[in-house]
Amino acid sequence: MQYEAVIGLEIHVQIKTRTKMFTAAPYEYGAAPNTLTDAVVLGLPGTLPVLNHTAIEKCAKLGLMLGCEIAEVCKWDRKNYFYPDSPKNYQLTQNEEPLCIGGKVEIELPGPSRNVEGEHRWVALNRIHLEEDPGKLTHEAFETVIDFNRAGVPLAEIVTEPDMSSSAEAVAFLNCLRNMIVYAGISDCDMEKGQMRCDANVSLRPVGSDKLGTRTEMKNLNSISNVKAAIEYEIERQTEILEEGGSITQETRRWDVESGTSFSLRSKEEAHDYRYFPDPDLMPVQMDRARVAELEAELPERPLDKQRRYQEELGLPFTITSVLCVDRELSEFFEEALKTHNAPKQIANYITNDLLRELSAVSEHGESAHSVSQSKLTPAHIATLAKIIDEGVISKQIGKEVFTEMFATGEMPDAIVEKKGLKQSNDTGEIEALCREAIAGNAKAVGQYKDGNEKALNALKGPVMKATKGKANPAMLDQLLKKLIDEGE
Repeated sequence: MQYEAVIGLEIHVQIKTRTKMFTAAPYEYGAAPNTLTDAVVLGLPGTLPVLNHTAIEKCAKLGLMLGCEIAEVCKWDRKNYFYPDSPKNYQLTQNEEPLCIGGKVEIELPGPSRNVEGEHRWVALNRIHLEEDPGKLTHEAFETVIDFNRAGVPLAEIVTEPDMSSSAEAVAFLNCLRNMIVYAGISDCDMEKGQMRCDANVSLRPVGSDKLGTRTEMKNLNSISNVKAAIEYEIERQTEILEEGGSITQETRRWDVESGTSFSLRSKEEAHDYRYFPDPDLMPVQMDRARVAELEAELPERPLDKQRRYQEELGLPFTITSVLCVDRELSEFFEEALKTHNAPKQIANYITNDLLRELSAVSEHGESAHSVSQSKLTPAHIATLAKIIDEGVISKQIGKEVFTEMFATGEMPDAIVEKKGLKQSNDTGEIEALCREAIAGNAKAVGQYKDGNEKALNALKGPVMKATKGKANPAMLDQLLKKLIDEGE
């Protein structure tokens, strides 16, 4: 029997706020253990929670970004469980009335090659609800260290429908989701820092069946590569069990990165196991519709919408848009440069090729500048360079030299050209004399050109460019070489 996978994801995203969800205790990654707590975080007697309004608004923005309906009213429930990372022995969450309902995420699957755009499809969401993060457990050889710094941090849980069928779709979903969340400034989504974590629910069913199989849950996957590996392993594991006539046990499993295998953690809990009940200390939250409309107006353009716009309106290829549009800072840098000089393809090429190459080289050497905002270049640098090339002041070849210099020094390109005497030579007499020398010295290339090989001209251009130190006007050089060869026939 042939089986198909059915996959649903639960993604936990730490919302970027100065303080925690129900208290003024601060939070920052990397602080000394148990230094960012207070009586509310630790659940001491006599304490009461106080809502973080910024967290609620940012979660609402997340829902709007993902096409959710924002509830008129959402309320808080206690999810009761006894575990060392939960100091109160319950978690404040939204079980019955979440803030965000429904929604969908557009994903882009890998194309047949790296340079070819893949298929787009939508993945349906069930809900997004707010809750508080538990603490962090670090398991060592003979003990477990508990750090409550993370406890109480506002957490958005994004729950998909069982709407994916492969690890490739899950990876595409996580990449697109992360891009949109970072674009909207809701979270940095750094999985290494625990700002984004994923649980993967996997089940199998006979191909063509509408009935869902028994699912298992892979818990707390902390990288996209781990999500991919864990899903593929679970599909293979369940397939072997079913083909041997066995049955799947509904359970929570833990992924072991080192061995590339999973093991059973506990039988899967149902909702009644948590004994949910409304929290008596927190009033329901009524969402002001005017404020929701304001939040929606603040949303940035979605990355894939921007990619389509760049392709359709600016004529940029997928190879460029797939780099520009995943990074909001990079795309805004690009659009700012266009205000100075409207040359989309040229400016985009400088940003995605030259600028990113230089930034990458800096990062590899361990220096501090590794992002656009930390470099010495501004959009005006790139736009001005493109402009003086278009005006014929310098050639594209000289432009590469100028780019390297302005990246290192922060000087404007026109100032570098003036200082180094790099202006393009338009002296017809000088260039014509050099062209005649090149033609006389390379009869083979001349013959190849006469036989219809246009590329043979490159062998003649080289000596001229070398003699003029790259300053010969390429367009003029092309014209003169062709004219002189034709005249010599």
